[in-house]
This record gives sequence, structure tokens and C-alpha cells, in this order.
Amino acid sequence: MTPDEFADIGHRMIDVIADYMRTVESMAIMPDTKPGEVYDAFPSGPPDMGDTGDAGDWSGIFADIQRSIIPNITHWQHPSFFGYFPCNASGPGILGELLAAGLGVQGMLWQTSPACTELETLTLDWLVDLLGLPDNYHSRRSDGTGGGVIQHTASDATLVAMLAGRQRQLRAGASPDAICVYASQQAHSSIVKAAMVAGLAKSPEDTSSVRLIATDAQHRMDPAALAEALREDVLAGRAPAFVCATLGTTSSEAVDPIDKIATAIDEVSASTSPRPWLHVDAAYTGAALVCPEHRHLAKGLDRAESFCFNPHKWLLTNFDCDTMFTSDAAGLTAALSITPEYLRNQASDDGAVIDYRDWHVPLGRKFRSLKLWMVLRHYGRGGLQAYIRNHVAIAASLEQRVARDPRFELAAPRTTALVCLRLAPPGTTPERADALTRSLMDSLNATGEVFLTHTTLTIADQNGAGAPRFVLRIAVGGTHTEQRHGDHLWQLLTEHADQLIRSRAT
Repeated sequence: MTPDEFADIGHRMIDVIADYMRTVESMAIMPDTKPGEVYDAFPSGPPDMGDTGDAGDWSGIFADIQRSIIPNITHWQHPSFFGYFPCNASGPGILGELLAAGLGVQGMLWQTSPACTELETLTLDWLVDLLGLPDNYHSRRSDGTGGGVIQHTASDATLVAMLAGRQRQLRAGASPDAICVYASQQAHSSIVKAAMVAGLAKSPEDTSSVRLIATDAQHRMDPAALAEALREDVLAGRAPAFVCATLGTTSSEAVDPIDKIATAIDEVSASTSPRPWLHVDAAYTGAALVCPEHRHLAKGLDRAESFCFNPHKWLLTNFDCDTMFTSDAAGLTAALSITPEYLRNQASDDGAVIDYRDWHVPLGRKFRSLKLWMVLRHYGRGGLQAYIRNHVAIAASLEQRVARDPRFELAAPRTTALVCLRLAPPGTTPERADALTRSLMDSLNATGEVFLTHTTLTIADQNGAGAPRFVLRIAVGGTHTEQRHGDHLWQLLTEHADQLIRSRAT
């Protein structure tokens, strides 16, 4: 494809994307696709000479996109997509991704593209200021002891932080078999998976190497339970290497008390060395820190060795983009750095530059910062704050409606823009409420007008006994989600709840 041909086809592809953005709200969110349907829509093998021919005719490709691709995706960019956590895409982010693809940079070293490295450093330093993060996460103000890097996802950040904690213990003489890690029972499953990848856990059920700490009634890690587990392991000759605190759990957006967790770590590790690495996973909720009124959630963050959040969840930057910050860059890179002769160069040898290939698992990396940099340039501090506050207001409005309606109950306190609820009319047993809530979710999703997902949370009954209960999650955060979408969701919730209650009564 020549540059001129690319320009023509590229304009047409941009039109496809723009048309999709304009029309996605009119589409059913979940496709009615059968397993294997997309696979079977295409030939069993690739074309011998290319479908486009010598004239570069892409009409067949564009037709397949409209016929077989777009109708068979789940529309994450629909403004009434309230499931999981959001996965944002915005115009500036898309254009940044396009530019990165066109430039074709491989940014493993500073030398392989200085702008790729330095724009990432700058953009991450901007985020330190935008989110009010501690200065020890800033690459310049920390005198190089700290800094930021863009990972693929929060799962990658968890793995990298865990490897740094493991390396810290190994260098102190700990046996690999003695190393253990800690997170709450509500922490993301990526903690256990990272421990398996790192060779610390033998299976998902390996509770001797991965200690899942009890939570309180609000689903937050119990610092006293953490301290007890740390003491037990130290006395047993084990080596606590890594603790993950969660700022906004997946199930309920619970926020672990970072400051009290750090104190528990310090108290237990005062008589031992070295200190376990404290990582804070704020994948979704971290974006809310652009608003000063939410920064109390991060109290104690200056005592953590690392922190991450996903701009691709709730900060208008298309997937994938996780920003990870550390106050111990040397400790992080010590676990990941290896320099074969063919990568040696003067700038790296002099220690004058950052080589981000030492900050994550893969060697190669694309121009990751361009899309995030463009988002920050386009929206600015005020635009990002307005965006977050709009979604928090939508969630708060929904929460108030749920609290006033006797048919529903709130299943967890709202932190920012996630609302957890159950359909539980007066006199309903917990088991019947489970069934009603599940049916409500299925009924709503079947409309194609909204999409919601569920979790289970331990909820105390009237006698104080707790049991896992089916909970509907409503995560607000779509790029184009407005109050009218929240209003429509509430209308559907109440209409379908009425139908279910009446049908169960007959």
C-alpha cells in the first residue's frame, strides 16, 4: 500500500469509526451471536493474492466490517453500558493510538526513540500533579528515586510490584519457598494469578503462599488481621514480600485503609528486614483522584512503594493503558533488568536516561504515552474533573432512588460511581432476593438497552449472620454517559422489578 493509497483508505476507516461513535447508542449492547458464528462467516483460509487486488479495492473488507464485525461485538462504548468497569475510548485517545501505530516506534530503550521515553516520563509526572500523588512518585522531584511507567493493565502492575517485593526478599537471603504475599479477600483475582506466574503459588488454592486477609463489614481489608498474619508467618520463618491494598475493589469499590495497612506492616517488620513491598491497586477508583474531594481515599499513599490505576477504565484513554508509579525505581528495576551486549549503548551505560524495558516484563514496547498525553492535552484538569464529577453525580442520584424505594436495598456503601443493589421487597427471604436480583439482571440485559453485571458480597441477615449474596453492580463511567442514561436505567429497573414481583406473586 502506497502512502497515497493509505491516505484514501485511512480516511474511509476514520469515517467508519466516526459513524460507529455517532450510532452506537442506537444499537443493542449485547449481540445475539451464536458460538462460532463469526468464525464461520469467513473463508477457512487466507486469500492467496490478497482480497484488495492491484487497485487496492477495500470494498470487500469494509463490507465484512459492517456485516460481520460491528454487529457481533459487545458495545462497551454504549453510554448505557454499566457492566464490569468501563473501558473508555475517546476521540483524542483514538487519534493518539493511530499516531503511535503510524510512527511504528519500538521504545524499549531511550536510544530507540528519545521522544517515546521522555514523553512518557513527562506525562506520568503530569499525572502525579493532576491526581495529587506524593512527590516520591515524581521522576524529577524524587531525584530519580521514583517515577512512573505505563503498563498494559493493572494486572501487569501487580505482577511487576510482586516481583520487586520477591527480589527484595531474595537479596536479603530469603528462601524462594519461604516467600508469601498478602491481599484482602475482596482483592482482584490478578493477585493470585501474579503469584502463580511469579512461581510463588502452586495453584489458585495455595493459601500458604497467598494469604487472603479478612475484611470488615464494608468489605475493606482488616489491618489487625493483616498484622496477625504477618506475625504468624515471621514466627514460622516465612518471608512476607508483598502486600496489596485495594483502592476501589471490583465487587463493591471498597477502599482498604492504606495508612493503617502501612502501620501494620511497619510494626511487624520493625524487628525483621526487609520490609514487604506495599502496592496499591486503584484500577478504577484512582481516576477520581483528579478531583480533590476524593483524595482522602488515598490517605497513607506516601507510605506505599507503588500505586497504579487504569486511565483506560475511567479517564478517557482507550485500552490498554495502566499508569504505575513507584517510590523505589531501583528496587523495581532490580527485579527486571538484564542487559545483553546487543542492547548496550552509551546513554544507558552513563545512567543518564530511563530505559523503560527495565520497568516491565516484555522487552519491546510501543509509543504508549501518546494517547494519554493527547487526552490530558485535550481535556485538561477542568475537563477531566467535570467528567468524573458528572458520573459521580449520576451514581449518587441512582443511590438515592434505591434508598427511597422499599423494593430495593443497597448492598454496599457507594465510594464514587459504583452502585451495588439487590431486589429485595419487604418480607423477602435472602434466598428469594438472590433469585429476584439475578432475574432482574437477566431481564434488563435482554432488552439490549442497558448492560449490567453482578458479584457476590457477604451481607449480614437480621440475626447478624453473614452469607454470600447475589448483588447487581452498576458502574457509571462511559465516555458519553449522561444523567438521561441514568434516568432511563432507573425507569427500566423499576418497570422490570414490578413485573418480576408480580410474576413471582402469582
